[in-house]
Amino acid sequence: MELKVIARIYNDFDEKFGIPRQSGLVNAVSRIVFEPEYRDENALRGIEEYSHLWLLWQFSKHTEKGWHPTVRPPRLGGNTRVGVFATRSSFRPNSIGMSCVALEKVVLEGEVGPVLYVRGADMMNGTPIFDIKPYLPYVDAHPEAKGGFAEEKKDYQLTVDISSEALKQLQKVYSQEQIETLRELLAQDPRPSYQEDDERVYGMKYAGKEVRFRIVENVVEIRR
Repeated sequence: MELKVIARIYNDFDEKFGIPRQSGLVNAVSRIVFEPEYRDENALRGIEEYSHLWLLWQFSKHTEKGWHPTVRPPRLGGNTRVGVFATRSSFRPNSIGMSCVALEKVVLEGEVGPVLYVRGADMMNGTPIFDIKPYLPYVDAHPEAKGGFAEEKKDYQLTVDISSEALKQLQKVYSQEQIETLRELLAQDPRPSYQEDDERVYGMKYAGKEVRFRIVENVVEIRR
């Protein structure tokens, strides 16, 4: 079976570190631009009637790293092993991810044709997309479903403290919407779960700039 890349997603998530852990957790906007072969607006006819879409995409940074039968989910502290098929880990036999995103609008943008603007993607800038399907609430939504071990950590968040001086620096390079997205990203705690060094200063590339921060007692302190 040959999988064809039909589109790529473009956003401010420049590297793996700091990307939202799941789709829908961070309300950032991304653009989905189709490959030349698929820039036919007829292929999207009726898509604007849906509020959400499923994206099937490639873990493009893991294609040569192979798979593991067990993995260590970050939300279990990075020490407990569970089966890879009981997780959404990227270390899978086939490097395929699946995300549900909110469709904002469809825009015809000159030579690139129809572009989808979506919110809530958990994919790195430039990620290849294999397929797009509509989200159907009457079959895809299951309020009674169990969330397994992931349920225990679903409400986990850090407090993000942006000092007035740091805010001034951020406003020089980011829009207000980008600053709010950055706040949401950091609240999800981008650190590996085994790292809890209060003195360590982390660096995260976001929207082409390096953001430095420290986490002390579940509070994120942004440093610029």
